[in-house]
Amino acid sequence: MNSAEILDIMNQGLWLIVKIAGPILLASIVIGLIVAIFQAATQIHEQTLTFVPKLIVIGLIFVLGGSWMIQTMVEFMEQLFATIARL
Repeated sequence: MNSAEILDIMNQGLWLIVKIAGPILLASIVIGLIVAIFQAATQIHEQTLTFVPKLIVIGLIFVLGGSWMIQTMVEFMEQLFATIARL
C-alpha cells in the first residue's frame, strides 16, 4: 500500500464524516439561530430553551436517518477491510 492509497482512504473517511455529521450539525445550527432570534425578540434567556429543541431535532434526525448513517458506515468499513485483506 503506497501513500496515494492511504491518502485516498483518509479522504473517503473525511467525506464520510462530513456526510454523516453534516445534517446533524446543519439542523443544530438552524435551530440555534431560530431560538436565538426568538430569545432576542422576547428577552427570554433561558438556557434550556436552546437545549431542548436541538435535542428533539437531533433525535428526529437520528430516527429518520439513522439507518442510512449506519449503512453508509458499514459500507465504508467493508471497503476498508477488503482493502486491508488485499495487503
